[in-house]
Amino acid sequence: MRKSFLLCCLLPLTAALPPAAASQAGGDRPACVPVVVEAPQALPAADGWRGPGCIDYRRAPAALAGAGAQVLVFGDPQVKSDADVDYFRRDIVQPLQGRLPVRLGLTLGDLVDDVPALLPAVRRVTESLGVPWLYAPGNHDLDLAAGEAASAAFRAAIGPDTQARQAALANVVVLNDVIPLPGQRPAYIGGLREDQFAFLERWLPTLPKDRLLVLAMHIPLFDQPGKKNFRDADRARLFALLQPFPHVLVLSAHTHTQRHYWHTAADGWQGAAPLHEFNLGAACGAYWSGVKDAAGIPDATMADGTPNGYAVLTLKSGGDYALAWHAARDPDDAQIGLWAPKVLRRGAYPAWGVFANVYMGDDATRVEFRVDGGDWMPMKKVLLPDPRLQAENRRDDEATALRGYDRSPEAEISMHLWRGALPTSLAAGTHRIEVRAFDRWRGPVQASTSYRLDEAAP
Repeated sequence: MRKSFLLCCLLPLTAALPPAAASQAGGDRPACVPVVVEAPQALPAADGWRGPGCIDYRRAPAALAGAGAQVLVFGDPQVKSDADVDYFRRDIVQPLQGRLPVRLGLTLGDLVDDVPALLPAVRRVTESLGVPWLYAPGNHDLDLAAGEAASAAFRAAIGPDTQARQAALANVVVLNDVIPLPGQRPAYIGGLREDQFAFLERWLPTLPKDRLLVLAMHIPLFDQPGKKNFRDADRARLFALLQPFPHVLVLSAHTHTQRHYWHTAADGWQGAAPLHEFNLGAACGAYWSGVKDAAGIPDATMADGTPNGYAVLTLKSGGDYALAWHAARDPDDAQIGLWAPKVLRRGAYPAWGVFANVYMGDDATRVEFRVDGGDWMPMKKVLLPDPRLQAENRRDDEATALRGYDRSPEAEISMHLWRGALPTSLAAGTHRIEVRAFDRWRGPVQASTSYRLDEAAP
């Protein structure tokens, strides 16, 4: 046993997680969970346990070390064709090559859209970025009708569906949180298997609590209105395991929208501070839909008005971190999407407003606007669909020919939309609107547009 352990631990990083190690002979029962330990941290001694929850520690060079390190995070590439693979390559991956000093990558599931034959292609494109990469499977990566063998194709093409990485700045665990429900609708629910709980129960107590603990998964821990995302008992059991850790971040995807969720006692979380879950948007946006641009890539705006793109997680010492969202191929790195009327009647009742979609905003975000350099005025957070996407929906409705392969999604309520009433008592002419939001990590971010006031008679 000792000789076998030493051999596995001395494997180079590129060979540390072979797909063949994802299952054991005689079925789809998971093998021991691979845990990569970055140098120069001490490699934990093997305890000889090979039952459920067993751990295979493996060595890797230091990546998440120093004063800080960046992690690139993708949600839902969700390709269904070779054309989609090409969109993913040209829209997301290729523009990032050599641009960001990232040291690790995470994909939070739904690499493909029920087309397992495309899994190797997505992996090749992703890993062309040249950094170590961890993948969580999503419901569309699995054969949900196969029950316990649902993740067999994913493991064969990608690798283990549960794995972890221990580093000086953070400890990261990637979890398959899709529980198949064969014959039911929907055919899955969020949760964890018993062998995953057994692993967490063995692994978590070994970790220092002075650094960030990151959980990467596909299905969010929170429930959406009218929709059950995650099994209550599993969430409560996971929260109990996480409660002793003062620095925890949950990363999830699946919804093809974006929001920050802060778990509190009302959700069963008993930690000293609310548990932050960042449910980030999709690399494919709304399934590679919408009108194509000059490069032949679909608009892909998500149903809440967030542009498709990727996130960057910056790890810091002492358990601190920062998050940023970047729209795909946006040279301006816009953080706010604005919508305002082009012209209003001078003197009309001020019933029309400017809307600001603050992509990284939440309930605590302060958003303000001003006109023509005047005083900053507060904007009100509203639970409404993004008006820019609504306008795109109307253009699709009114078109007499298809504007794209798939239409943009029907606009849904955005969790990060603000409104301010535009003044109509100013002089006739064009007026500049400025909006600023105070991003939790970046500080002030701004955007601007304009509207015109025209004189009119009854």
